[in-house]
Amino acid sequence: MGSKNKLKRFRENDTFANVIQPEREDLLKGSSLKGNWHKHFNNNNPIVLELGCGKGEYTIDLAQKNPNINYIGIDLKGARFWRGAKTALEENLTNVAFIRTQIELIDCIFNEDEVSEIWITFPDPQIKYTRTKHRLTNAEFLKKYHQVLNAEGVVNLKTDSEFMHGYTLGLLHGAGHEVLYAHHDIYKNPHTPIEVTSTQTFYENQYLEKGKPITYIKFKLRY
Repeated sequence: MGSKNKLKRFRENDTFANVIQPEREDLLKGSSLKGNWHKHFNNNNPIVLELGCGKGEYTIDLAQKNPNINYIGIDLKGARFWRGAKTALEENLTNVAFIRTQIELIDCIFNEDEVSEIWITFPDPQIKYTRTKHRLTNAEFLKKYHQVLNAEGVVNLKTDSEFMHGYTLGLLHGAGHEVLYAHHDIYKNPHTPIEVTSTQTFYENQYLEKGKPITYIKFKLRY
């Protein structure tokens, strides 16, 4: 993407009512958003997050299918989720928002028990050992997710990375968390929940065209 195109998207994001771009320093001091998301959406519907939402395809598709649930996509790259934010406005999806920030600040944005579900879709597996702290399912991230999820809250990991799938399963089992569902090739398993296979991203379609297996884990965090 050219720099001019990026700048144009950044400027448009500034005008979108469904895009929130807080400063890191402000979040660390205490965000006014925290604990007030139901006021933002003007309802008491469940809140679902997509972490590392990219273009926002998953967020938008889930919001279209579930109008009584609020969806929030989080990503640091605003030029990417610009497409999702624009689509939400064009289609008058009032149950969608996007936040441009680092995922490690999730506990600065949401209150305890404020979130019902988390989706992590096709994250960078950060395979090198030195990148462990950046994996979105490492132990520190899981603690943050647990903090913002309500008692019945679940986390979904959908990935094309066998490494990420195996790493996460091992971590979950080792720490005593509850794995509700796991499979290494969801499109070859007739028991895969329909909500997992009915929503696909651009990159997911590319992986499927190449015959690459898509893996999925649904789990609850127990501490």
